[in-house]
Amino acid sequence: MYCLQWLLPVLLIPKPLNPALWFSHSMFMGFYLLSFLLERKPCTICALVFLAALFLICYSCWGNCFLYHCTDSPLPDSAHDPGVVGT
Repeated sequence: MYCLQWLLPVLLIPKPLNPALWFSHSMFMGFYLLSFLLERKPCTICALVFLAALFLICYSCWGNCFLYHCTDSPLPDSAHDPGVVGT
């Protein structure tokens, strides 16, 4: 399970507050995961554990899924603040 130490922190990276950056963020994370899986070739158990965790986070709409934004979950209050974009 040594290879999970490089995969699990990916689930903890927060999505950007600005909705305009969500597509770029999801593309970056997707390419990172694809390149990691192709280069490091993690064991089958590690890959299945990570994909199960990713599926459960995205399925529950917990708010940290980097693949898409759930329509049921509201945007954070700071997403509507124009001052956040300048920081």
